[in-house]
Formats: sequence, C-alpha cells, structure tokens
Amino acid sequence: MADSLRDQLLKSGIVKQVQQDRSREQKRPVSQPSGKTARKSGKPPARPTGQSQQDIDLAKAYAIRAQTEARERKRIEQEAAEQARLRRERKLKIQQLLEGRTLNKAEADQPRNFEYGGKIRRVHVDAAQLAALNAGELGVVQQAGRYLLVNRDIAEQVRALDPHHLALLVDPGANGIGDDGVPDDLMW
Repeated sequence: MADSLRDQLLKSGIVKQVQQDRSREQKRPVSQPSGKTARKSGKPPARPTGQSQQDIDLAKAYAIRAQTEARERKRIEQEAAEQARLRRERKLKIQQLLEGRTLNKAEADQPRNFEYGGKIRRVHVDAAQLAALNAGELGVVQQAGRYLLVNRDIAEQVRALDPHHLALLVDPGANGIGDDGVPDDLMW
C-alpha cells in the first residue's frame, strides 16, 4: 500500500521530524492533575493542546506587523505636522513682509487679468500701475484669498519664501506679448 501523506511529506523534506513529534505529543491524552496539586506545584499552567507553535509564531508576526504599521503611521503623522508647521511659518513671514507694503487702491478702475492656479484671476489697478505691472516693476502676490499689488523686490522676496504665493511677476525683458501671442495689456 502507498505511504501515508505524512510519510511522503517527511521523505520530500517539506515537514520536519520535530513537527511530527509535536503532533504526536498533542494527540496523546493528557492526564489532568487535580486542581490542588497543580496550584501547589508552582509550575505554570500548560498551554492549551489546540495551540501549536505555528499559531504562536503567526500571532507574534501579526503583533510585529501591527507595531511596525503603528510606527509608520506615527512617523507619517509627525512628518505631516512638521510640514504644516513649516507652511504656517512661511505664511506668517509673508504676512509680515507684506504688512503695509501693498499698493492696492480702492479707487482703481482697470482690471488686470492673469492666470493663477489654472484659472483667470483679476486685480484692479490704475493706469500707472497697469503700465508698471506690464513692465515688470510690480508684481501680484496671493495672500489670504486676496491678490495684492507689491513692488518687484517684495515679490522676489515672497518668491524666495514660497513660490506658490507669487501670482504674477512679468519678466522685464519680455516684449509685452504673452506665451499665447496676446499682448499683456490687452483690455478685455
């Protein structure tokens, strides 16, 4: 008759003899000592017979995996908190830099349209500011949802702190015609 599955696995080397011995020990009936003698002996209680070494190893592996995932989550949260702190600091520096240095006028009547964030935005300027803006002497900075008109040197400082806040700064060497072939000062 053919060998049993256990014998075939042993011959192929997939299962080791140690595992076979453990399974034999677990199959033997364990005599239960009386509760009083087990408590007095000082020995730790035996493992339940249904729990194997593989189950314990699997439990340890899950525990290690949970610990590493927790450490990774904590690291990611710390990095996100650090990035948020740095953004707040940059935003505060930009706000302090722009304090009292904006050139927006309430009576400005000419809109200057520009592209920022994938949309067409608008800032109102007067005729002199429009000419200076198109010449590259002025720039537009986005701060707290508003578009602020500032001098070129302040716009450059904002670019150095955070380039995402710089909405418009025309290159002074440009000929006044945008990338799309439309003059920058064209009124819509």
